[in-house]
Amino acid sequence: MRYAVTIGAAGESRDPRTMADLAALAEESGWDGVFLEDYVVYRGERGTPTYDPWVVLAAMAMTTTRIRLGTNVTPLPRRRPWKLASETVSLDHLSGGRLILGVGLGDLADQGFAAAGECTDRRVQAELLDEGLAVIDGLWSGEELTYEGRHHRVRGLRLAATPVQRPRIPVWVGGSWSVGGVRRRVVRWDGCQLLNVTSADDVRGVLSLVEQERGSSAGFDVGVPRQEGIRRLTALAEAGATWSNDWIPPADLESTQRVIRRGPLRVD
Repeated sequence: MRYAVTIGAAGESRDPRTMADLAALAEESGWDGVFLEDYVVYRGERGTPTYDPWVVLAAMAMTTTRIRLGTNVTPLPRRRPWKLASETVSLDHLSGGRLILGVGLGDLADQGFAAAGECTDRRVQAELLDEGLAVIDGLWSGEELTYEGRHHRVRGLRLAATPVQRPRIPVWVGGSWSVGGVRRRVVRWDGCQLLNVTSADDVRGVLSLVEQERGSSAGFDVGVPRQEGIRRLTALAEAGATWSNDWIPPADLESTQRVIRRGPLRVD
């Protein structure tokens, strides 16, 4: 099992320079990954300074050498997939192949949706998410892409720069395991960090479906929330969970540093 922290790039003490220092501290303290929440306005809190996660991740890539970096999650329905494809390739190169792309519908409390005129219909957002992933995956190949979807149309676009990682940058799916579209998405991509996958039975259920649909669950990542107590964490690891993820809410710098410095609860 590997161990990550998820941090919102939001708050007075979480500007890009400070976040880069926190990523370096996480690497020194034995963590295996740092993931960022992706908001325009953090949880709709108008008074909270919020910083672009992709700029912050680039800063983090420059202060670290080992830990994985990524988003948990990027709301792809409000992103242009061809632009995100280029950004992720660039960051994969900058980090030396350490990027993980977490995707989902996003939090509608973020004013980056309604206040900016973005789609807020969850059914349409799900279509945008699936089409966006198809476009990104096609552009990551380095081949010329022509794609005709309901919402996205690409005609003969080619990105010559391709990811460091092969066969692609890992894509992790967020959302609720109880939603059929999320389950279908999970078995298509490379991992998941789901809201309601918190028990050993939940983890076995995810891996069973992946194996049933794909013939094997080898290499598939399942992230779970940090557990209180080594016994529960051990049970999740034995069930097949591959990542434990500790969320650090917005806080003063000293409190955030304290959580990171203590390091992860480990089963190995």
